[in-house]
Amino acid sequence: MAAERSHLGKVRKGGDVIALNIIAYGFCGLVALLCLVPFLMVLAGSFSSEQAITQNGFSLLPQDFSVEAYKTVFRDPMVVVRAYATTICLTIGGTFLGLCIQTMTAYVLARKEFEWRNAFSFFFYFTTLFSGGLVPYYILINQTLNLRDSYLALLLPLLFSVYNLLIMKSYILGIPDSLIDAAKIDGCGEFRTLVQVVVPLIKPALATVGLFIALAYWNDWYNAMLYIKTEEKYPLQYFLYQQVNNIEGYKKLIANGSVSSAVVSSVNLPTQTLKMALTIVVTGPIVLAYPFVQKYFVQGITIGAVKG
Repeated sequence: MAAERSHLGKVRKGGDVIALNIIAYGFCGLVALLCLVPFLMVLAGSFSSEQAITQNGFSLLPQDFSVEAYKTVFRDPMVVVRAYATTICLTIGGTFLGLCIQTMTAYVLARKEFEWRNAFSFFFYFTTLFSGGLVPYYILINQTLNLRDSYLALLLPLLFSVYNLLIMKSYILGIPDSLIDAAKIDGCGEFRTLVQVVVPLIKPALATVGLFIALAYWNDWYNAMLYIKTEEKYPLQYFLYQQVNNIEGYKKLIANGSVSSAVVSSVNLPTQTLKMALTIVVTGPIVLAYPFVQKYFVQGITIGAVKG
């Protein structure tokens, strides 16, 4: 009888787990589909004609299939390729340097042996409460550091973030002190301890912070607008921002009658579809890169063991 009750309990428990999994996965799948709908509408809009979008609005399927928006974006392919190369180099280089700097800083602030760690932590936190404003920031980059029209004006401002520093510090504080002490007993210095002991245990933090830094560099257009004047140095976001502004400005000239009627009749400039195409061009690479980092988000930092 006891064996039968145990068997029935396991069956009932197994059925409950299956039902819970069905509900959970079904709900998550529904939410995922709802999140996918706007992206599908953007994709369909980018392959629709401007007239169809203006008359009927957006839909999940292309209306009056057209690639005019993509022809406008890639009117000069080498310019787009150059902007892509600038953004990719800034994203890769900035992410690597940002992770190195913030990981080393977080490790120092997390070590109890560092006498001034509380003072420095307050100094970093204080900068999140008060800011000097745009004018001192502009003077610092443009005149003091003399970085006008330089790639460093795009690289340096996003290299360090206190928010990311706090994330890294929290992960490092979760590592048992006995692991670091054991490394020091084995003869490791601080840098070797950081590289060989701490870094392998904070892969989830590195992936998360790395993604934040990469997104910041990939989406940055504001610093380019302030400091970059040479068109060959434009990153992708600012180049596409200029594309939209140029077309909207040209349409205003048409509306004001500043362009001859012969030119107006021969021009059919996309606006809404162009924005959709630009969205696809900009978000495509970063969306494809996300699955490679996503697996680390659910990975804990309890890798390895502490010797007794």
